[in-house]
Amino acid sequence: MATAQFKDAIAMLKADHRKVEDLFEKYQSARGSERKRKLALSVCAELKIHSLLEEEIFYPAFKEQIEDDALEEAQVEHDGTKVLINDLVKGDPSQEYYDAKVTVLSELVKHHVKEEEKGGSGIFAQCKKTDVDLVELRNQMMARKKELLAEQKSTGLPAAVPKAVGVL
Repeated sequence: MATAQFKDAIAMLKADHRKVEDLFEKYQSARGSERKRKLALSVCAELKIHSLLEEEIFYPAFKEQIEDDALEEAQVEHDGTKVLINDLVKGDPSQEYYDAKVTVLSELVKHHVKEEEKGGSGIFAQCKKTDVDLVELRNQMMARKKELLAEQKSTGLPAAVPKAVGVL
């Protein structure tokens, strides 16, 4: 996982998006509980790491530099995905609603990706217009991703815990 693999932080995040989209496609055509579970767990692991990178490093770097609403909505979308991730990790494809949860997670992620990657007004487009060093941000994210992958390998990633953002 060489640092120069990605031009900058945005290219790194977009590569994660494509990887997860591919895993969702594979899940849709998968047969058999074991294959589906393996793919669902891969999706969940990828999304946990991706979300942590965005929440710990990427989003904070742009706080008050881009539309706050965009970052707040992104966080709420992350929280929605975390609920489904936790259900999928604890569940099994033979259970009722498991496939439906994967489908809804896929739809949430598609919407989130669209909001980040939307040309001109999306989160990434706004970020590119700031003076934040996207290459340095990539380096920080790559270092953190390396730590998270090592943690995942040795002890597994912790449960995806939604942040308490806004209480009705």
